[in-house]
Amino acid sequence: MKTIQNNGMEVSAGFIVGFDSDTPSIFERQINFIKQSGIINAMVGLLSAPSGTRLFERLKQENRLLSGFTGNNTDFSSLNFIPKMNLQKLLEGYKSIITSIYDPAAFYERVYKFFREFKPIKRKRAERFQLIYIKALLQAMFYLGILEKGRRHYWKLLIKTTFRYPRFLPEAVSFSIKGFHYRKMFRQMARLEGEV
Repeated sequence: MKTIQNNGMEVSAGFIVGFDSDTPSIFERQINFIKQSGIINAMVGLLSAPSGTRLFERLKQENRLLSGFTGNNTDFSSLNFIPKMNLQKLLEGYKSIITSIYDPAAFYERVYKFFREFKPIKRKRAERFQLIYIKALLQAMFYLGILEKGRRHYWKLLIKTTFRYPRFLPEAVSFSIKGFHYRKMFRQMARLEGEV
């Protein structure tokens, strides 16, 4: 991961839980990997078995299929098969990953870790300043810096970035907005499932 980031690339990654080979340790291992790697855009989902796949056929032969495939692997009811791991344990573990990686303190620390490793390719021309950037900054400061419970961590990231990596300040704001979106999406998903 460091090599990729040191060469000016950002890594976005998807993670799946619910494989037959998964043990309860998978949840903590995924949390630790995401945290240590500095992956900001980490999407975690539950395994599903789409129709027509070998997995679908195997689960069908094992009488483990449930309802049809929805295509949404980020909610608590997307499993369309009976997992080998206890279902409640799997859902609790999935929720623990999401809660841990999107927690403001953990999320903003990953952003800062990314800045420490990231060596962007030099640009020939600076981007043109646009009014829309000011609007985004002001909205982020209001929602993330005043209204959100994790505002302390938001300000900590902005202050540290301003003094240590000032050229990454626009990215700090952009990543912060993404983190806010991830947290909001998860809270809505959990509310729909009656988990919160």
